Amino acid sequence: MGDLSSEMAWIFLAVLAVLGGTVLCKYNRSPGLVQGAIGLAGLWGGVYLLNLSLCCGLILSSLTCFLMYTYLSGQELLPADQKAVLVTGGDSGIGHSLCKYLDKLGFTVFAGVLDGKGAGAEELRRTCSPRLLVLQMDITNPEQIKDALSKVEEKVQDRGLWAVVNNAGVLGFPCDGELIPMSQYRRCMAVNFFGTVEVTKAFLPLLRKSKGRLVNMSSMSGGVPCSNLAAYGSSKAALTMFSSVLRKELSKWGVKVSVIQPGGFQTSIAGTSDMWDKLEKDILDHLPAEVQEDYGREYIHGQQSLLHMINTHSCPDLSPVLQDIEHAISAKRPSAFYAPGSYLWLCLASFLPTIVFDYISKKLLGAGERLPRALSVPTWKDKAM
Repeated sequence: MGDLSSEMAWIFLAVLAVLGGTVLCKYNRSPGLVQGAIGLAGLWGGVYLLNLSLCCGLILSSLTCFLMYTYLSGQELLPADQKAVLVTGGDSGIGHSLCKYLDKLGFTVFAGVLDGKGAGAEELRRTCSPRLLVLQMDITNPEQIKDALSKVEEKVQDRGLWAVVNNAGVLGFPCDGELIPMSQYRRCMAVNFFGTVEVTKAFLPLLRKSKGRLVNMSSMSGGVPCSNLAAYGSSKAALTMFSSVLRKELSKWGVKVSVIQPGGFQTSIAGTSDMWDKLEKDILDHLPAEVQEDYGREYIHGQQSLLHMINTHSCPDLSPVLQDIEHAISAKRPSAFYAPGSYLWLCLASFLPTIVFDYISKKLLGAGERLPRALSVPTWKDKAM
């Protein structure tokens, strides 16, 4: 009986080695390889310790290998093979870096830019391959979107358009939601949401023909309530929901939709000090006297410190974002959501009780937060006491 058990154990190990080896050999470059191997070893050890029968152990291990094989097969990246990709917001920041990144990978890139004669557009023309074409494309201008569509159709012809990356966006001036002028709310929605929707609707017929990819650049602020970002966060939350609905609707056409929700990366979206001064003036010009008295000019001016923090404390390395976008474009089975730099915060906001999340976020993100004038100056009642 002991010999039989020993033989069965060796057979079990041999089968496990063959199945596991097949997975490891086929996907030896997979980023999840180490975790998968550890998982297999842990499962086998657990089965052994629990004294389950060898038959049960073999079944469980085989099932694990099968699931790993199925998952990893979907993570394989399709070859670039000069597939055509449209990227909006290519003037600067993530969009600019993405255009260069995809061009180096061998994609045919259509770089939509706000200013076709600006420094960002000229740099793309100078540094990228002849495959890259810069398109004048203000996504809030329907005529420019139509013109860009006709140029893309003329260029791709029978090859089709493989992917659209809606990256263009604006931040606005970060301050309390009560202080943000309605013009800033409308601008954030016009660019971050309505502009993206219009570009998507214009190019979807091409994506449906190619059974391609739609990748929308949302933000951590679209899933995590971040103080001072009411206008920006609301527009990104709308974009996230729009993308999620399209993911379900377009699945019947074979189009895969992904949302990128980055957090904590250094880009040019925060703007310059001159831009901040103009936005601050816009806020002060539109505030009722009573509200301005309650908050105080010093408090409003102090909100620029958040913009400085965004520029100085964010991660300058955009590679996690670029790699996630590449995966969304190229993987056989891309993820519905990618959260480079923001995964932990999205989990906390989704699963923690509200009171706990608010406490944690205030402690971690609200350090040194200024108080409005009316809350920092004692009232006449306090003085009387």
